[in-house]
Amino acid sequence: MNALTLPDIAAQASRQALPLERVGMCGIALPVSFEGQRLGAKVDAGVSLDDGEARGIHMSRLYLALEMLEQENLTPGLLRQVLQRFLKSHEGLSTSAYLKIHTELLLKRSALVSPLSGWKSYPVSIEAQLKNAMFHVELKIDVTYSSTCPCSAALARQLIQQQFVDDFANKALQHAEVLAWLGSTKGIVATPHSQRSSAKLRIRLGTHLDELPLVAIIDEVEAALGTAVQTAVKRADEQAFALANGQNLMFCEDAARRLHMALKRTPGTNAFHIQVIHAESLHAHDAVAETRWNWEA
Repeated sequence: MNALTLPDIAAQASRQALPLERVGMCGIALPVSFEGQRLGAKVDAGVSLDDGEARGIHMSRLYLALEMLEQENLTPGLLRQVLQRFLKSHEGLSTSAYLKIHTELLLKRSALVSPLSGWKSYPVSIEAQLKNAMFHVELKIDVTYSSTCPCSAALARQLIQQQFVDDFANKALQHAEVLAWLGSTKGIVATPHSQRSSAKLRIRLGTHLDELPLVAIIDEVEAALGTAVQTAVKRADEQAFALANGQNLMFCEDAARRLHMALKRTPGTNAFHIQVIHAESLHAHDAVAETRWNWEA
Protein backbone atom coordinates (compact mmCIF):
# COMPACT_ATOMS: atom_id res chain seq x y z
CA MET A 1 0.00 0.00 0.00
CA ASN A 2 1.45 3.37 -1.05
CA ALA A 3 1.91 6.02 1.62
CA LEU A 4 -0.36 9.01 1.11
CA THR A 5 1.20 12.43 0.64
CA LEU A 6 0.09 14.78 3.38
CA PRO A 7 -1.97 17.68 2.00
CA ASP A 8 -0.42 21.17 1.99
CA ILE A 9 -3.44 23.42 2.17
CA ALA A 10 -1.33 26.57 2.57
CA ALA A 11 0.19 25.96 -0.88
CA GLN A 12 -3.21 26.09 -2.54
CA ALA A 13 -4.29 29.20 -4.38
CA SER A 14 -6.28 31.80 -2.48
CA ARG A 15 -9.88 32.34 -3.51
CA GLN A 16 -9.37 36.09 -3.09
CA ALA A 17 -6.02 37.27 -4.45
CA LEU A 18 -4.77 39.86 -1.96
CA PRO A 19 -1.31 40.41 -0.42
CA LEU A 20 -1.16 40.70 3.38
CA GLU A 21 1.18 42.94 5.36
CA ARG A 22 1.85 40.50 8.20
CA VAL A 23 1.03 36.88 8.88
CA GLY A 24 2.45 34.80 11.70
CA MET A 25 2.11 33.86 15.35
CA CYS A 26 2.07 35.71 18.67
CA GLY A 27 2.63 34.76 22.28
CA ILE A 28 5.08 31.91 21.63
CA ALA A 29 6.70 30.77 24.90
CA LEU A 30 10.47 30.66 24.57
CA PRO A 31 13.58 31.00 26.76
CA VAL A 32 16.10 33.64 25.65
CA SER A 33 19.56 34.59 26.88
CA PHE A 34 20.77 38.09 27.63
CA GLU A 35 24.12 38.88 29.28
CA GLY A 36 24.27 35.52 31.03
CA GLN A 37 20.63 35.51 32.14
CA ARG A 38 18.15 32.88 31.03
CA LEU A 39 14.84 34.69 30.68
CA GLY A 40 11.34 33.48 29.96
CA ALA A 41 9.86 35.33 27.00
CA LYS A 42 6.81 35.64 24.79
CA VAL A 43 7.65 35.94 21.11
CA ASP A 44 5.71 37.23 18.10
CA ALA A 45 6.97 36.18 14.69
CA GLY A 46 5.76 36.76 11.15
CA VAL A 47 6.38 37.65 7.53
CA SER A 48 4.54 39.51 4.82
CA LEU A 49 2.48 37.53 2.35
CA ASP A 50 3.34 39.41 -0.84
CA ASP A 51 2.08 36.71 -3.17
CA GLY A 52 -1.63 37.47 -3.15
CA GLU A 53 -2.35 34.23 -4.96
CA ALA A 54 -0.88 32.12 -2.13
CA ARG A 55 -3.37 31.00 0.50
CA GLY A 56 -1.00 31.15 3.46
CA ILE A 57 2.54 31.01 4.83
CA HIS A 58 4.44 28.14 6.49
CA MET A 59 4.13 28.96 10.18
CA SER A 60 6.01 25.86 11.29
CA ARG A 61 9.10 27.17 9.49
CA LEU A 62 8.97 30.37 11.52
CA TYR A 63 8.57 28.40 14.73
CA LEU A 64 11.59 26.22 13.98
CA ALA A 65 13.72 29.24 13.10
CA LEU A 66 13.11 30.61 16.60
CA GLU A 67 15.32 27.84 18.00
CA MET A 68 18.27 30.14 17.23
CA LEU A 69 17.12 32.43 20.04
CA GLU A 70 17.55 29.64 22.60
CA GLN A 71 21.15 28.95 21.65
CA GLU A 72 22.84 32.36 21.56
CA ASN A 73 22.95 35.64 23.46
CA LEU A 74 20.45 38.23 22.20
CA THR A 75 22.21 40.70 19.90
CA PRO A 76 21.17 42.73 16.85
CA GLY A 77 23.19 40.29 14.74
CA LEU A 78 21.24 37.29 16.04
CA LEU A 79 17.93 39.04 15.42
CA ARG A 80 18.96 39.75 11.85
CA GLN A 81 19.91 36.09 11.31
CA VAL A 82 16.53 34.90 12.56
CA LEU A 83 14.70 37.31 10.24
CA GLN A 84 16.86 36.26 7.31
CA ARG A 85 15.95 32.65 8.02
CA PHE A 86 12.27 33.63 8.06
CA LEU A 87 12.61 35.09 4.58
CA LYS A 88 14.76 32.29 3.20
CA SER A 89 12.12 29.77 4.24
CA HIS A 90 9.46 31.88 2.50
CA GLU A 91 11.31 32.73 -0.69
CA GLY A 92 8.85 33.83 -3.37
CA LEU A 93 6.16 34.53 -0.78
CA SER A 94 7.61 37.23 1.49
CA THR A 95 9.93 40.24 1.33
CA SER A 96 9.65 41.45 4.92
CA ALA A 97 9.89 39.75 8.31
CA TYR A 98 9.31 40.85 11.88
CA LEU A 99 10.06 39.60 15.37
CA LYS A 100 9.03 40.81 18.83
CA ILE A 101 10.42 39.47 22.10
CA HIS A 102 8.76 40.51 25.36
CA THR A 103 10.45 39.61 28.62
CA GLU A 104 11.46 41.02 32.01
CA LEU A 105 15.08 41.89 32.60
CA LEU A 106 16.31 41.27 36.16
CA LEU A 107 19.00 43.62 37.42
CA LYS A 108 20.56 43.56 40.88
CA ARG A 109 20.46 47.01 42.44
CA SER A 110 22.42 48.25 45.46
CA ALA A 111 20.77 50.17 48.28
CA LEU A 112 21.53 53.88 48.57
CA VAL A 113 23.59 53.71 51.79
CA SER A 114 23.65 50.25 53.37
CA PRO A 115 25.40 47.21 51.85
CA LEU A 116 22.07 45.61 50.97
CA SER A 117 21.01 44.82 47.41
CA GLY A 118 18.06 43.22 45.67
CA TRP A 119 16.65 42.25 42.30
CA LYS A 120 14.55 44.62 40.28
CA SER A 121 12.41 43.69 37.27
CA TYR A 122 12.23 45.81 34.11
CA PRO A 123 9.63 44.92 31.44
CA VAL A 124 11.31 45.14 28.04
CA SER A 125 10.33 44.40 24.45
CA ILE A 126 12.72 44.00 21.55
CA GLU A 127 11.22 44.46 18.10
CA ALA A 128 13.17 43.77 14.91
CA GLN A 129 12.15 44.10 11.27
CA LEU A 130 13.83 43.23 7.99
CA LYS A 131 12.10 44.82 5.01
CA ASN A 132 13.52 45.21 1.52
CA ALA A 133 16.97 44.43 2.99
CA MET A 134 16.57 47.28 5.53
CA PHE A 135 17.03 46.14 9.13
CA HIS A 136 16.10 48.05 12.27
CA VAL A 137 15.62 47.32 15.97
CA GLU A 138 13.33 49.07 18.44
CA LEU A 139 13.37 48.74 22.22
CA LYS A 140 10.51 49.28 24.65
CA ILE A 141 11.50 49.70 28.29
CA ASP A 142 9.45 50.56 31.40
CA VAL A 143 11.27 52.21 34.31
CA THR A 144 9.57 52.92 37.65
CA TYR A 145 10.55 55.83 39.89
CA SER A 146 9.27 58.10 42.65
CA SER A 147 8.26 61.73 42.07
CA THR A 148 7.49 64.42 44.62
CA CYS A 149 5.22 67.27 43.52
CA PRO A 150 6.98 70.69 43.61
CA CYS A 151 3.68 72.52 44.21
CA SER A 152 2.78 70.26 47.12
CA ALA A 153 6.27 70.74 48.60
CA ALA A 154 5.97 74.53 48.41
CA LEU A 155 2.53 74.48 50.06
CA ALA A 156 3.82 72.21 52.84
CA ARG A 157 6.79 74.54 53.49
CA GLN A 158 4.42 77.49 53.76
CA LEU A 159 2.32 75.72 56.39
CA ILE A 160 5.46 74.86 58.37
CA GLN A 161 6.56 78.50 58.20
CA GLN A 162 3.17 79.64 59.46
CA GLN A 163 3.30 77.13 62.31
CA PHE A 164 6.76 78.42 63.23
CA VAL A 165 5.42 81.97 63.38
CA ASP A 166 2.48 80.85 65.52
CA ASP A 167 4.71 78.98 67.96
CA PHE A 168 7.68 81.35 68.23
CA ALA A 169 6.38 84.85 67.54
CA ASN A 170 7.75 87.37 70.05
CA LYS A 171 9.74 84.65 71.83
CA ALA A 172 13.45 84.40 72.36
CA LEU A 173 14.63 81.42 70.31
CA GLN A 174 16.34 78.63 72.17
CA HIS A 175 18.40 76.20 70.10
CA ALA A 176 17.19 73.08 71.93
CA GLU A 177 13.55 74.16 71.74
CA VAL A 178 13.71 74.85 67.99
CA LEU A 179 15.52 71.56 67.39
CA ALA A 180 12.82 69.65 69.25
CA TRP A 181 10.14 71.57 67.34
CA LEU A 182 11.71 70.58 64.00
CA GLY A 183 11.64 66.93 65.01
CA SER A 184 8.01 66.91 66.10
CA THR A 185 4.70 66.58 64.32
CA LYS A 186 3.71 69.80 66.06
CA GLY A 187 6.31 71.63 64.01
CA ILE A 188 6.30 69.70 60.74
CA VAL A 189 2.56 69.97 60.25
CA ALA A 190 2.50 69.11 56.54
CA THR A 191 4.39 66.92 54.09
CA PRO A 192 4.37 67.00 50.28
CA HIS A 193 2.75 64.17 48.38
CA SER A 194 4.76 61.74 46.28
CA GLN A 195 3.67 59.18 43.75
CA ARG A 196 5.00 56.05 42.11
CA SER A 197 5.71 57.02 38.53
CA SER A 198 6.72 55.26 35.34
CA ALA A 199 8.62 56.11 32.19
CA LYS A 200 7.60 54.22 29.07
CA LEU A 201 10.39 54.41 26.50
CA ARG A 202 10.40 53.47 22.82
CA ILE A 203 13.87 53.69 21.32
CA ARG A 204 14.97 53.05 17.75
CA LEU A 205 18.57 51.88 17.62
CA GLY A 206 21.28 52.63 15.09
CA THR A 207 22.16 49.87 12.64
CA HIS A 208 25.84 49.69 13.65
CA LEU A 209 25.38 48.32 17.18
CA ASP A 210 26.81 44.92 18.09
CA GLU A 211 24.96 44.68 21.41
CA LEU A 212 21.53 45.61 22.77
CA PRO A 213 22.18 48.56 25.15
CA LEU A 214 19.32 47.71 27.53
CA VAL A 215 21.30 48.03 30.75
CA ALA A 216 23.11 51.19 29.62
CA ILE A 217 19.81 52.88 28.75
CA ILE A 218 18.19 51.87 32.05
CA ASP A 219 21.20 53.16 33.99
CA GLU A 220 21.14 56.46 32.08
CA VAL A 221 17.41 56.90 32.67
CA GLU A 222 17.57 56.16 36.40
CA ALA A 223 20.52 58.52 36.83
CA ALA A 224 18.59 61.30 35.06
CA LEU A 225 15.51 60.81 37.25
CA GLY A 226 17.45 60.43 40.51
CA THR A 227 14.73 58.58 42.43
CA ALA A 228 14.43 55.08 41.00
CA VAL A 229 12.36 52.79 43.23
CA GLN A 230 14.45 50.67 45.60
CA THR A 231 14.68 46.99 46.50
CA ALA A 232 16.10 45.93 49.90
CA VAL A 233 16.50 48.89 52.28
CA LYS A 234 17.34 49.75 55.87
CA ARG A 235 16.18 52.91 57.63
CA ALA A 236 19.32 54.74 56.51
CA ASP A 237 18.45 53.92 52.89
CA GLU A 238 14.88 55.07 53.38
CA GLN A 239 16.14 58.33 54.83
CA ALA A 240 18.52 58.79 51.89
CA PHE A 241 15.60 58.15 49.55
CA ALA A 242 13.52 60.80 51.35
CA LEU A 243 16.44 63.22 50.95
CA ALA A 244 16.73 62.41 47.23
CA ASN A 245 13.01 63.08 46.75
CA GLY A 246 13.17 66.31 48.71
CA GLN A 247 16.07 67.62 46.64
CA ASN A 248 14.67 66.28 43.39
CA LEU A 249 11.15 67.70 43.09
CA MET A 250 9.57 67.19 39.68
CA PHE A 251 6.40 67.50 37.70
CA CYS A 252 5.80 65.01 34.90
CA GLU A 253 6.98 67.76 32.52
CA ASP A 254 10.33 67.93 34.36
CA ALA A 255 10.76 64.16 34.13
CA ALA A 256 9.97 64.11 30.40
CA ARG A 257 12.54 66.84 29.70
CA ARG A 258 15.23 65.12 31.75
CA LEU A 259 14.69 61.85 29.92
CA HIS A 260 14.68 63.58 26.54
CA MET A 261 18.11 65.06 27.19
CA ALA A 262 19.45 61.81 28.65
CA LEU A 263 18.39 59.66 25.69
CA LYS A 264 19.68 62.18 23.14
CA ARG A 265 23.19 61.75 24.55
CA THR A 266 22.94 57.96 24.79
CA PRO A 267 25.13 56.31 22.11
CA GLY A 268 23.31 54.23 19.53
CA THR A 269 19.96 55.99 19.86
CA ASN A 270 18.54 57.11 16.50
CA ALA A 271 15.04 58.08 17.60
CA PHE A 272 12.77 57.81 20.62
CA HIS A 273 9.32 58.40 22.04
CA ILE A 274 8.89 58.95 25.79
CA GLN A 275 5.76 58.88 27.91
CA VAL A 276 5.93 59.55 31.64
CA ILE A 277 3.02 58.83 33.96
CA HIS A 278 2.78 60.17 37.50
CA ALA A 279 0.13 58.13 39.33
CA GLU A 280 -1.30 60.97 41.39
CA SER A 281 -1.83 60.54 45.13
CA LEU A 282 -3.80 63.82 45.29
CA HIS A 283 -6.10 63.27 42.32
CA ALA A 284 -8.01 60.24 41.13
CA HIS A 285 -6.44 60.74 37.68
CA ASP A 286 -2.82 60.59 36.53
CA ALA A 287 -0.52 63.26 35.15
CA VAL A 288 1.09 62.46 31.78
CA ALA A 289 3.75 64.05 29.57
CA GLU A 290 5.18 62.92 26.22
CA THR A 291 8.13 63.90 24.07
CA ARG A 292 9.81 62.51 20.99
CA TRP A 293 12.93 62.96 18.88
CA ASN A 294 13.31 61.89 15.24
CA TRP A 295 10.13 59.88 15.76
CA GLU A 296 7.51 59.87 13.04
CA ALA A 297 4.03 60.65 14.29
